[in-house]
Amino acid sequence: MYSRVSTGILHGIEGICVMVEADVSDGLPLFEMVGALGSEVKEGRERVRTALKNKGYHFPAKRITISITPAGVKKNGGGFDLPIAVALLASMGVVMDTRPDEIMIIGELGLDGSIHPVDGILPMVSGGMDSGKKVCVVARENYHEAALVPGISVIPVSDIDDVIAYLNENISPKIDLTEEKEVRGDRENELDFSGINGQAFVKRACEIAAAGMHNLLLMGPPGAGKTFAARCIPSIMPAMTDREQIELSKIYSVCGMFGERKRLLEKRPFRAPHHTISSAGLVGGGGGTGSIRPGEVSLASHGVLFLDELPEFRPTTLEILRQPMEDRVVSISRVSGDYTFPADFILVGAMNPCKCGYFPDRNRCSCSPTSVRSYLGRISQPLLDRIDLCVQTPEVSYEELTGHEENETSAQIRKRVERVHAIERERFRDRDYIFNSRMPACDIDVFCPLGAEENKFMETKYREYGLTARTYHRIIKVARTIADMADSPDIKVDHLAEAFMYRSLDKKYWESLL
Repeated sequence: MYSRVSTGILHGIEGICVMVEADVSDGLPLFEMVGALGSEVKEGRERVRTALKNKGYHFPAKRITISITPAGVKKNGGGFDLPIAVALLASMGVVMDTRPDEIMIIGELGLDGSIHPVDGILPMVSGGMDSGKKVCVVARENYHEAALVPGISVIPVSDIDDVIAYLNENISPKIDLTEEKEVRGDRENELDFSGINGQAFVKRACEIAAAGMHNLLLMGPPGAGKTFAARCIPSIMPAMTDREQIELSKIYSVCGMFGERKRLLEKRPFRAPHHTISSAGLVGGGGGTGSIRPGEVSLASHGVLFLDELPEFRPTTLEILRQPMEDRVVSISRVSGDYTFPADFILVGAMNPCKCGYFPDRNRCSCSPTSVRSYLGRISQPLLDRIDLCVQTPEVSYEELTGHEENETSAQIRKRVERVHAIERERFRDRDYIFNSRMPACDIDVFCPLGAEENKFMETKYREYGLTARTYHRIIKVARTIADMADSPDIKVDHLAEAFMYRSLDKKYWESLL
């Protein structure tokens, strides 16, 4: 007897509907599974066999063939267990109708017939809804995540008996879901800029970075407040749009980090990986035939990727950031296919100017010029060219540290950033990007025209400092953000001078040691 069950798989952060076909026919006893299956799917054969046996359903002594189509798509994960079991039960006559055109079934089986949750439910259910499915059967623990997809009914189940009762008699299991704890996406645990005394120049740079979504490098001696300032940046960024929330939630769902939430992710991410992270951990990837997962650059989408002690990262790891910093996506090619993950983040780096941290203060720095050159040389010029703002964080004086002057709160700064974001959205309403930092070179003359005086200023700086074309364009884009903050429709010399000042730090340290 032949039967079909609809289920879903992941390709990147998108869900794809696939079909599980089962055939039970006369012949030598055999249980065969085909369809470009990964190791987790193949191992599901024994989980399904044992789970059905423990539920009182014994395999017939016949030839059993399971095919998961389309055959050209690699299948991974344990979410095929439940649809395979249901397809077998339908072929055995236990389940009367699987309704593959209306219902998708996703879940991993325990040996006792219980149903366990799987990662990536949100994009898989979303893909099912887009394919016309009306109902999705998932594990109880996946219920809240699946229910976030509008236009599809979600049936939470705890074991195989619940699934059989629903398919045969349309009986939905009565499960108490009131005990689930809601994880809120508020700002109550964020650090606040009001906790930073002094450092007005650093706070100004952080505001510019958040307003235009510019990359930022903080450089200074130990204990100057680089890390604290970086951790405060998400608190001045506006709330995410619905599209951003959906995209970020899909990424976290695929990575198994969504949790039993009752709403989409609302809080902008702040990711701070350790400097020992691998290249695959940073940009994503996986085995040639295994699951391809997003990395830290994707988990930081629409938020901040903070790399503390930047020179301590392996140079090869840092260099692979160059492509996602430009394209805002990560493209990964494997034997199993090509994958694209979002990587629309603000890069914030923090570093000391030398190993001891006090260069160029020779009263405290004992590093040789060769040692300093070697330390700074771990950050390549091509990577520096992709950083818009380079800011020195001086040590805080005792008077600033112990002063009682009232500092601006993050909420006050965020209002100004929200106003600049609104200006950018209006400016780029006919483009496929929103922020000044995302402007391609071909649009700079359109949105950032310079007057005669401003052109003369940039020509002088370009020739004097030997700027690259990329650095020149980034200075213009930062100046556009500064002008927006000043409510100026045109970029003035003062805006260009301030933008150039944020590029002078890398010239001071890197080029002075050549």
